[in-house]
Formats: sequence, structure tokens, C-alpha cells
Amino acid sequence: MKGWTNYHSHTHYCDGKGTAEEYISRAVELGMISYGISSHAPTPFTWPWTMKREAMSDYFTDIQDCKAKYLGIIDVYSSLEVDFIPGVISVNSDWIVDADLDYSIGSVHFVDSFADGTPWEIDGASKVFDDGLQSIFGGDAKAAVQRYFALTRQMIQEAPPTIVGHLDKIKMQNANGLLFNENDRWYQKEIVETLEAVKGKGLMLEINTRGLYKKKTTTSYPSPWIFRYLKDMSIPIMINSDSHHTQEMTGFFSETAEQLVSAGLTQVMVLLNNDWQEGRLTVDGIEV
Repeated sequence: MKGWTNYHSHTHYCDGKGTAEEYISRAVELGMISYGISSHAPTPFTWPWTMKREAMSDYFTDIQDCKAKYLGIIDVYSSLEVDFIPGVISVNSDWIVDADLDYSIGSVHFVDSFADGTPWEIDGASKVFDDGLQSIFGGDAKAAVQRYFALTRQMIQEAPPTIVGHLDKIKMQNANGLLFNENDRWYQKEIVETLEAVKGKGLMLEINTRGLYKKKTTTSYPSPWIFRYLKDMSIPIMINSDSHHTQEMTGFFSETAEQLVSAGLTQVMVLLNNDWQEGRLTVDGIEV
């Protein structure tokens, strides 16, 4: 069996544009092996791109319907991308635990908050990022980035998800290297310490292609220079597109697979028959 997988995918229940049915139908057309739906989990506060708590039942019903309809054709899995905000939300929150997910994706989208208590979103509009950088961190980009990775490590230690989402996404605000240089020793230290935490907890890490096809970055999350650490540490990985539309389901997969294979990363994790197993990565799909 050969084809792609994608376990990071957003439906109309959050900020995605498609239904679960539309995603799975398209996945079958693409010859994909298995597919996971992972809309943004509800947060205790109102936010434009998260699912509403009252929609959760319908969301999971839709996925269950797809599981039944496509049984024997493609494996379908239910998940949520869960934000980590200390004391506010994590994969350990009651409404997440009660959802009985097939797997979870844990991500950091918010770093601390403004004086009025509004969470600072680090991967949204550049003006919001700039405002938070100035008001919360006094314009100190290094301190802001270090706090981002400290929160990621806190998530890994205190509320470990199945998959760590877009490890270095804060770099999307670093166009032309104006805020920091990925070659700086302090930055690489943050990356390595975070990967060591991932390794220590036995978690999986996604190679997220969204920045590439949305032209927000010139590299995947995480950057290709980090691939050698993934190999050296034997951290389990998979390629995810973080799709918000059916046209994005396998965006930049072949190009990213080529980079991974060149770095010696030829094994990726595949969820098949409700079991995580290794598949062999090639530039045109995964063999299982």
C-alpha cells in the first residue's frame, strides 16, 4: 500500500472551509492511506478561529459518519488541535479528555497576554504580533521567542499531546530575519532543548507544510536544518499539511519528503488500523 497521510486538518467547525465528508472524499480521490480531522479545540474564551463548545457533538458525529461510510476504503480518525495555555487549556482539560480522541495535536498559538488579559496570538496578524512584542516584551524578540519555546516545553512536560504541532511556528513573523537569526546559538539551543523534551516524553513531531503553500515562510515547520537533530534523536515524525481547505491536503508534500529523505529520514509514522506504525517515506508517498 502506498499513498500520503495527513493528520492535521481543519473543518468549517473552526476556521477551515470544508466538511469532514469533503475532506475524506477528496482523500479517497487522492489515494491517501489514512486521514485525521483535527479542528481547533474550543477555548474557555471566545476566539475567531476556535470551535464553539456546543458544536463538539456535531463535529464528532460528522467524523463518526465518515468512519462508517468509508470503512474498508480509508482509515478516518478524530482529533483536535489543542492549544496550550497554562491554567487555561491543554489536552488535560476536561472537555478534551471527555472527547476520547483517537490522537491529539498540541500547539502553542498564544504567548502570555496583554495588560487587559487578552491572550497574545503569535501567528496571526503582524500588527497584533508587533503590539504584543512591544507591550509584553518591550520589543525584545529574543525574550519573546524564548518564552514561546519555554511554553512549548511546559506543554510537553505537563500536558503531552500525541503529536507536537508546528514546532517553530513563531518564525512566520521573522520575515527576512528581522527579529532573529536561526543560526544564533541561543536560538538553536532553544530548538535542541525542545527536541530533547519531545524525545524524553516519547512524542511524535509533525513536519508541517502550511507555511510553504501559504507563502508565510520559505521552509517547513520545523526548518530543514533541524532534520539532522530529528534523525540523531530518532524522534518519530510525519508530514502534515495543517490544511484548512481540501486543496491544501497534500501541499508541498513531495518537496518536503525529498528534503527529509535527503537528510536520512526515511521513516514516518502512519496511523492504520488504530495503531501507530512506521511507513517508508518516498518522494511520491508512503509505503506501508
